[in-house]
Amino acid sequence: MGRRLGGELLRLRDAAERTQQQAAEAISATNSKIVKMERGWVPMRDPDIRALCEFYGLEDRSAVARLSELARLDRERRKAKGWWQQAPNAGTLTEYIAMEDAASQLRTWQLSLVPGLFQTPEYARSLAVSEGAGVWEDPDEIEGLVEVRMRRQERLHGDRPLQVYAVVWEAALRQLIGGVAVMRAQLKHLMSVAELPNVRLQVLPYHAGGHPCITGPFTIVSFAESAAVDVVHADTIASTVWVENEAESAAYSDFFDRTARLSLAQRDSTELIAKIHQEI
Repeated sequence: MGRRLGGELLRLRDAAERTQQQAAEAISATNSKIVKMERGWVPMRDPDIRALCEFYGLEDRSAVARLSELARLDRERRKAKGWWQQAPNAGTLTEYIAMEDAASQLRTWQLSLVPGLFQTPEYARSLAVSEGAGVWEDPDEIEGLVEVRMRRQERLHGDRPLQVYAVVWEAALRQLIGGVAVMRAQLKHLMSVAELPNVRLQVLPYHAGGHPCITGPFTIVSFAESAAVDVVHADTIASTVWVENEAESAAYSDFFDRTARLSLAQRDSTELIAKIHQEI
């Protein structure tokens, strides 16, 4: 949310052909504060938002109000205290978990792995061992990572269950993470999760061929607030990519929907999972 707001302020400043120093003077601040605001590093005050919009020549009151609402939502999210803040093993996932906790819906596309919210402890543990081979100095670190993943799954239940729409490539169901016993248990658990009323699970079969999401996995995080734009989270081997631009987020949504249409219906997907479970 903060990065998106900062990006919009940056675009307004560029369009107005103003420098960061000039923007800083307009709100009686330092140049470094403008840098931090445009990068989404700090919470933003409504008076600063209004002053900058006026300085940049933005006269549309509804647009200014929308930016102020984004600033308010960002401030509230920063103040929120969650269990992940006391979880030392959350690591780089801390920001994502905070958004996941505030979200109303997730749409996730996975190429080679079962979605984290659907993983069994044994699957998650095996995955952590294979991903972190040679990295972990203490086995307790792996258990901490597994505990964080299991804690996240609480959002699937309770008073405000997270709506999850997952599309998974068939390869993720056949990849023997942890061996036969672990994978059989994982597939059985997956069939149970698919029965939850707030979960929609579809499988993209091999025979579907090429598809729009073939380049990599991603998750689209949606919020209940009307002013909030979808946030896209994608992990690469070396970094994490965040997309909070409205046009780019819409493009990811379109890719997801087109790939979902190529996938099996939910009942057929569950039948394929059961078939693979029997085969292995």
